Amino acid sequence: MNFPIPDLNPVLPEIILSSVASLVLLVELVARRKPPIGGIGIATALLLFFLLPSSYGSTFGGTFVSDTYSTWFKYIFLVNLVLSTLASFEYLQRQKVDYGEYYAVLMFATCGMMILASARDLTVLYIGLELMALSTFILTAMKRLDWWSNEAAIKYFMLGAFSSAILLYGFALLYGSTASTDVRQIGSYIVEHGATPGILLSLVFVITGFAFKIGAVPFHMWVPDVYEGAPTPVTLFMSVGPKAAGFAVIGRIFYEAFGALQTDWTIIFAIISVLSMAIGNILALVQRNIKRMLAYSSIAHAGYALLGIVAGTGEGLHAMMTYMLIYSFMNIGAFGVVVLMDCRNDLNDYDGLAKQHPALAAVMLVFMFALTGVPPTAGFIGKFNVFMAAINAGYIWLVVLAGLFSVISAFYYLKVVMNMYMKPGGAQVRVMAFPSVMAVLFIAVIAVCLLGVLPSVVLL
Repeated sequence: MNFPIPDLNPVLPEIILSSVASLVLLVELVARRKPPIGGIGIATALLLFFLLPSSYGSTFGGTFVSDTYSTWFKYIFLVNLVLSTLASFEYLQRQKVDYGEYYAVLMFATCGMMILASARDLTVLYIGLELMALSTFILTAMKRLDWWSNEAAIKYFMLGAFSSAILLYGFALLYGSTASTDVRQIGSYIVEHGATPGILLSLVFVITGFAFKIGAVPFHMWVPDVYEGAPTPVTLFMSVGPKAAGFAVIGRIFYEAFGALQTDWTIIFAIISVLSMAIGNILALVQRNIKRMLAYSSIAHAGYALLGIVAGTGEGLHAMMTYMLIYSFMNIGAFGVVVLMDCRNDLNDYDGLAKQHPALAAVMLVFMFALTGVPPTAGFIGKFNVFMAAINAGYIWLVVLAGLFSVISAFYYLKVVMNMYMKPGGAQVRVMAFPSVMAVLFIAVIAVCLLGVLPSVVLL
């Protein structure tokens, strides 16, 4: 019996990354110096990506698709992987958690994100989701002897497992109602037969599952504790990759499978967006720990990005995609500064930073302005695009609320700036001179400034 051989060109990046990760996992058992092995492995994977010809198309019976949409997010995931790896080298050595499997798990998590972006079938989607989720659980607990890291990992695992169960139940209801796991066939069924109670219930469960993955209210309770307890480079990685992957899936599932139910899910996402912006920004005001402050900031930014989904148009989808790219550089840069602050997480530790380390303070200033949305940084371009997409779709009231919450966000972002520039420093602030982290900050600053001045480089 002859079995057809699927076209592997569309899935080559995932094959390469998973293969290199497996090889790194084996080599690190006998290697004495772990970081070079992980760095070489990731560099090898990236080199193969560029050497091998890229191929758009679908494979495995149409369940996996490589298109412009998925490729855009894959670039975000790979940038996040590279910058997170650079931010990890010296930090892990200093914290004495320099485990070789760390870099392999980073690659497995990224591979899961890439599968999510290309999945056009619920089964493939769930495989990618679990590969990403299990890997991030492990990364959170990488500081094995640290109580906070273990507590964060347990909370993340328990709540993550609960959300995955809800999502899987939603998929089961969807399959039972439409007799298909193919996203396009599900969409066609809903168009032809309308929405049954089972489909509407599955819609609620699917929204719940992915709202957890992007850290949106009211499924955000894990974000502050996990961001604070995880090693800072892991927080940097998690604050961008899983969130972008969640938005990639939301864009594909709700536009293709639930397109006929747009009136229903836009209302739900509008409510989630407002709650995320409100709670994220308001609770960030009272935080004294900068990692928790940036965690609540991340929740608020999920609300801003959801404006593009709420719009329900091609313009809104493109605005969301651009926002996630810009957000990745802003957040990576902000957490990169935290990595250099010798694990100091209290806002008072930034007092007088501008006098002792003016270059680092200036870099942090750029990222705080960008996260606020101050022109001419890229953060302004990102917010402007999603705001305009929502306005053009008729959600003026939602944009007005988003603008008010953006003003509120300025208070806690600029509080960091005030501490750095307007408060006298106490004891000498100890900043770690990690060359690789400085390279991350340089790349992030250039990207934030360049995309703010020349947004046409990335605008779709």
